[in-house]
Amino acid sequence: MTDVRRREFITLLGGTAAAWPLAARAQQAATPVVGFLNWGSARLSGRVVAAFRGGLAEVGYVEPKNVSVELRWAATQSERLPALAAELVQRKVAVIVAGGFGGPIFAAKAATSTIPIVFAYGGDPVKAGLVESFNRPGGNVTGVTTINAELGSKWLSLMGDLVPSAVSVGFLSADTDYAKDQKSQMLAAARALGRQIVILEPRGDREYEMAFKTLVEREAGALVVGPFAFRNIERIVTLAARYKIPTIYPRRDYVEAGGLMSYAPDYGELGRRAARYVERILKGAHPSELPIQQAERFELLVNLKAAGALGITVAPGLLVRADNVIE
Repeated sequence: MTDVRRREFITLLGGTAAAWPLAARAQQAATPVVGFLNWGSARLSGRVVAAFRGGLAEVGYVEPKNVSVELRWAATQSERLPALAAELVQRKVAVIVAGGFGGPIFAAKAATSTIPIVFAYGGDPVKAGLVESFNRPGGNVTGVTTINAELGSKWLSLMGDLVPSAVSVGFLSADTDYAKDQKSQMLAAARALGRQIVILEPRGDREYEMAFKTLVEREAGALVVGPFAFRNIERIVTLAARYKIPTIYPRRDYVEAGGLMSYAPDYGELGRRAARYVERILKGAHPSELPIQQAERFELLVNLKAAGALGITVAPGLLVRADNVIE
């Protein structure tokens, strides 16, 4: 091989070798990054994340092949959410998925007006100022709402099936603006069903036991735990068992922790639906044009062990309606 041909060959090899890392970097840069911002922890919300990733895979986005998901957990510490949302914005993610009560959605919305946000939210997003309307959200926010406030009558009805003698029912609430609609709905549902509501608003672990003592003093025969960001669910479940107060919860993890019964949206399904909206956004859709969806599937869980400890016999009809029975 002549010296000229040799130099051309070496140059060609060198150029090709240099091109490989450049091509790899270009491919990596083209891989969209999806941010996942959640109020809870991997233990509390692992099922939702698994469903979300499964939903992405169903529509062709598989890690690490052609998508990356970056998780940010507040570990039930709401004050961490703004910094975590800012991290995702600095990371220049393509979409932010926000769930786990209202805090992550509001933190994400405050952090960016340009990055698309897909939420799973338990309240009315129009009343909360997150979107302009259900059909045309406007702005950079869309998602799925469970509108938990409308579940009040269902919770009371289920408790009536389980404990027919409970005329007075407690409602464990939060002292926030978001809770106002929940309390109004519960009071209206109680009036319609001929029941009395005892509203309790503990502000931390130290006040939980005082709340249960109040229920005993007011002779409440049952308790509804509202869909709020209570940090220590194990503490609530333990106190309900200690004071022998039949309780219905807003999420299945309470029942998995030993609670009696829950009726709640299927959060796994919400994760899958959020994935479908992420897919559409990654393919060019704008969140302002994606209508707000409402949860369609709800699940009832019953813990027979907890019922036995309370001396409650669960009616066969209620067991038949249950999606899952823990024995």
